[in-house]
Amino acid sequence: MANKRNEDIELGPVEGRGSTDKDPFLARRSPSQPIRPQQVGPFGGYFDKIDHSPGASILAYCLSSISMTVVNKYVVSGSEWNLNFFYLAVQSLVCTAAILICKQLGMFQNLAAFDSTKAKKWFPISLLLVGMIYTSTKALQFLSVPVYTIFKNLTIIVIAYGEVLWFGGSVTPMALLSFGLMVFSSVIAAWADIQAAVDGVGHTAEATDAISTLNAGYAWMGMNVFCTAAYVLGMRKVIKKMNFKDYDTMFYNNLLTIPVLIVFSLLFEDWSNANLIKNFPVETRNALFIGMIYSGLAAIFISYCSAWCIRVTSSTTYSMVGALNKLPIAVSGLIFFDAPVTFGSVTAIFVGFVSGLVFAWSKTRQKVSAILPTAQPTMSASAASNRDAANA
Repeated sequence: MANKRNEDIELGPVEGRGSTDKDPFLARRSPSQPIRPQQVGPFGGYFDKIDHSPGASILAYCLSSISMTVVNKYVVSGSEWNLNFFYLAVQSLVCTAAILICKQLGMFQNLAAFDSTKAKKWFPISLLLVGMIYTSTKALQFLSVPVYTIFKNLTIIVIAYGEVLWFGGSVTPMALLSFGLMVFSSVIAAWADIQAAVDGVGHTAEATDAISTLNAGYAWMGMNVFCTAAYVLGMRKVIKKMNFKDYDTMFYNNLLTIPVLIVFSLLFEDWSNANLIKNFPVETRNALFIGMIYSGLAAIFISYCSAWCIRVTSSTTYSMVGALNKLPIAVSGLIFFDAPVTFGSVTAIFVGFVSGLVFAWSKTRQKVSAILPTAQPTMSASAASNRDAANA
């Protein structure tokens, strides 16, 4: 579940999606033993070509990420929808079952057996995850996909300064520029959203209701920003001690959140027959169930496509793709959910898109400068003497 809510936060190998630990999905055969076409049938060469195609991996990652956001928005967009905890519990159940099935099929050969001691240590992180995904679905319920995507960038700022405070990180001038653009794009998006609500129905009771709905969405989005930052920073602090791989993180996250989400659903959500009928009307019931199941499987899809993209391209390319992917996600909201297309909304999407590019570029420059020092390292007198003797 670390990856499955479409939380595209490109801050380094904190979550599974940005990790360079690629055990679960990356090359499963020795380079000295290539698969020959005759061993896998007439389509072996074709599939092998796709497996090593950077374009295919990038396209698969983008499609899985976009589909996740679109499906989440579709499920929670019902006028009477109020079963968010139940929805998230179904996601966790489906994802956990998929992970166990993949293990049985040999895809996750190194997935460790369940350890109760590790589960107890990881449980607080799972609680933070519940807060993150619940506030995420609530914000997506009240806000349009473009506005949600733009405001999600604010999480990057909070995490960056959290890393400065607790992990000794640093913020470069270019990163500061990207943060300013992120805030600016969010302001434009909020202004355009409110303006569209007022212009659509005028200064009437309907406009007041529409603005109240937007305000509720902004409140949930604000809570989601801090819940997401707490989860990512907390996971970074704990994950190194646990020696978890990507698939271990997904397994424990999903498994431990299932009882929490079920209990919260039973305590805080209405399970009366009348409310169930409102949430699952006959005309859309099957589509909702399919969407809920797909959203759980999408965790595996996104994680696989992320590792695939890193394997056949590079972590730098993957980071840039994550930034570029914000644009089609925002546009998908305009296409599938009839979000208002105004000068303000388009401008906000563009500025948010540029801010993501600037931030990804700043992280790339920061990594390069760390790998390639710009100053001659200081040498001791004895080392200098040995160097001169060798050059003589």
